[in-house]
Amino acid sequence: MIAAQNQPPLSGTRPEGARDEREAAARVQDMFARIAPRYDFLNHLLSFSLDRVWRRRTAKTFGHILRRPDARILDLCCGTGDLTFSLERLRTSPRAPVIGSDFVEGMLVRAREKAKNGRYAAVFAAADALHLPFPDTSFDLITTAFGFRNLANYEDGLREFARVLKPGGELGILEFSEPTSGPLAGFFRFYFRQILPSIGKTISGDAEAYAYLPGSITKFPSPSGLTALMGKAGFADVRIASWNFGTVLLHSARRT
Repeated sequence: MIAAQNQPPLSGTRPEGARDEREAAARVQDMFARIAPRYDFLNHLLSFSLDRVWRRRTAKTFGHILRRPDARILDLCCGTGDLTFSLERLRTSPRAPVIGSDFVEGMLVRAREKAKNGRYAAVFAAADALHLPFPDTSFDLITTAFGFRNLANYEDGLREFARVLKPGGELGILEFSEPTSGPLAGFFRFYFRQILPSIGKTISGDAEAYAYLPGSITKFPSPSGLTALMGKAGFADVRIASWNFGTVLLHSARRT
């Protein structure tokens, strides 16, 4: 069981100083554009390379869809494409490539370079997750790894995901979570709030981006809060997998 945090779900992310959703989205976009050159290195360093494991586990969770040749797959807020590639590696004779999308062009540039160097077939396209450029009922699976938390409006994002998913299609949201109890809760709070921002600032040179990260985790809806939002947006059978002592959660669900 995962304990619910006593907090109301926010409408979406709010970097310090952002006055509304449009400004919040612009601030997030700018922050991630600045850290794109060091994004992969810091992801692996700050997670002790466990981020690779979490992405592989996420892909395996949806292996029953990925093995279908006709399945259409969309990886949202894909960053430099690590989850996109994990999904592709489990594909069997696909009729269409996995699509990765992000609204930070600097991330997509690196994703395309990695796809070329690794000989992946994945296609990367710029897209705002709140206003996707895809027709209704286009996909069998949508995933997002450590990006949903950065949306300016969580409920609008979930509704948009539901719009482009086929009935019965599935959604996977991989995100950080701040544990509220247990012997390691204090350690992880200290790491996220003190150690991680310091290392991120030193290596990336961007204090704002790595101060934003722990704050966004603290303010993100609890597991029960996100489950409720998913149900409201048209998803059912929500399941939660908890990894790394409850600091990483995968919410998966079916579009009704």
